[in-house]
Amino acid sequence: MTLARGTCHYEIRRGGEIVAFEEETFAENRIVGVRRPAQRLDHYEVEADLNADGTIRRVAVRYSRGPFVRNATYEAGDDFLRGNVSALAGRNVITTKLGRYREIDADLVIFRALTIAHIRARGQARWTGRVAAIDSNTLVASTNKQSCRRADDDPHKWVYEPRMGDVEEIEIDDEGIVVVRRDHRGMVARLVRD
Repeated sequence: MTLARGTCHYEIRRGGEIVAFEEETFAENRIVGVRRPAQRLDHYEVEADLNADGTIRRVAVRYSRGPFVRNATYEAGDDFLRGNVSALAGRNVITTKLGRYREIDADLVIFRALTIAHIRARGQARWTGRVAAIDSNTLVASTNKQSCRRADDDPHKWVYEPRMGDVEEIEIDDEGIVVVRRDHRGMVARLVRD
């Protein structure tokens, strides 16, 4: 797997206006990421531990919006992603099926980079498979079919379809870091170089 270790900072814009910031770190088989809206104090946090083969074995997600806080923890075992979501006084147990390649998406830019790194490591230019996706608003995981293909013959440009009808254009650098991610709704996440 070829995904560069280190910290990346992203500005997320819609119509030229900054709507959020993301900071993500990949080091020692661990991903830590935070997304914060530009105009509010809310935040969404992810911590994921990876196996030796680069697949996610455990992921913890948390968000807070004002006084409201929600947490979830998931473990990948056998063919399923199992966990629980806690909010207020309630706790829900969630189980969803993992796909053949055991991809998990926790709704930060680095998870697209990780999936593309896996595709590139397998020598594929096109991939379709099931992904256990964690919704950043509800923290509930569900499995859906996603696809990704290299755009033209450029190894740096990819077209990603997280759901039917949704399209993202992703540009990566030689180290596998996402430089730009554009979606069909006009959201653009751009790497901020220090």
